[in-house]
Amino acid sequence: MADESQVSAEKLRSDGEIDASLRPRSLDDFIGQPRVREQLGLVLHAAKLRGSTPDHVLLSGPPGLGKTSLAMIIASELGTALRLTSGPALERAGDLAAMLSNLVEGDVLFIDEIHRIARPAEEMLYLAMEDFRVDVVVGKGPGATSIPLEIAPFTLVGATTRSGALTGPLRDRFGFTAHMDFYDPPELERIIVRSARILDVELDGRAAAEIAGRSRGTPRIANRLLRRVRDFAQVRADGVVTRQVARDALKVYDVDDVGLDRLDRAVLSALIRSFGGGPVGVSTLAVAVGEEPSTVEEVCEPFLVRAGLIARTPRGRVATAAAWKRLGLVPPPDLAVGGIEVRPREPHPNMFDEARRD
Repeated sequence: MADESQVSAEKLRSDGEIDASLRPRSLDDFIGQPRVREQLGLVLHAAKLRGSTPDHVLLSGPPGLGKTSLAMIIASELGTALRLTSGPALERAGDLAAMLSNLVEGDVLFIDEIHRIARPAEEMLYLAMEDFRVDVVVGKGPGATSIPLEIAPFTLVGATTRSGALTGPLRDRFGFTAHMDFYDPPELERIIVRSARILDVELDGRAAAEIAGRSRGTPRIANRLLRRVRDFAQVRADGVVTRQVARDALKVYDVDDVGLDRLDRAVLSALIRSFGGGPVGVSTLAVAVGEEPSTVEEVCEPFLVRAGLIARTPRGRVATAAAWKRLGLVPPPDLAVGGIEVRPREPHPNMFDEARRD
């Protein structure tokens, strides 16, 4: 379930080809992130005026916000080729050396998940970013020799969801760093309307607002939910997406009015009903819902924390009063969240009965 969750910001197997058709082609087409667009536009325009390659660019932020799209736009704006790879794919320095040696002057090299690049390849990247050359080691042991290899000037665009995991030397070699934030509902509405036009989906404005409100501030999720609503409308509503059709469709896919899915609600329910609201460790919570700890921590928890439904404390995860109310339950009168002194508590003996009476 988690790997194919409709409200996971991670890229799913079904996202590839359709995502390519929905990607913006220029900075002017890119919706949202106004500060990043302005800053990046200045960097690119100044480089074109000088006739040189732009500084290396680091894009950080949660998944699904458009980092790959911006890398493609950078290459498009510069009129150069884009070479794509990812950090986990660069296991050896030789893998990176082969890719760098094939670059043409002005090319843009995009490394996704750059925080996961192997250390030998990362050390080779230092010299390539600064001096546009790499040292290839031939042989082993005392007889090994280092052969300098000149490479064409290029622009590296790195993308990461964990900027804190980057080493200092690598981070310092980027001339421009941009952090991408979650989108506001009006921005997501514009993205949904644009995507609906490209996909030839008949969509009214209130339906776009309904989908945007359940998209967790993430364009990738908004586009994915639009496609699921489109499927529902084609089968059960003559292809026309109204607000009610969108609501009915998202109910089928277990996405509620604020964007919580089945797993999110299971985590909240386990935290409150099984552990009295916490604190409880993420591993214990994962066992209670039948998922891997990494899934709970990386897929569910970021949005639940941002939505104010759970909090991290030194002793574990704690449900907030909003989480209790979200499940239709009455929070304990002495509920405290976020402090070190949060104590484990048992559910109030009449709590669930009171909720049913309410």
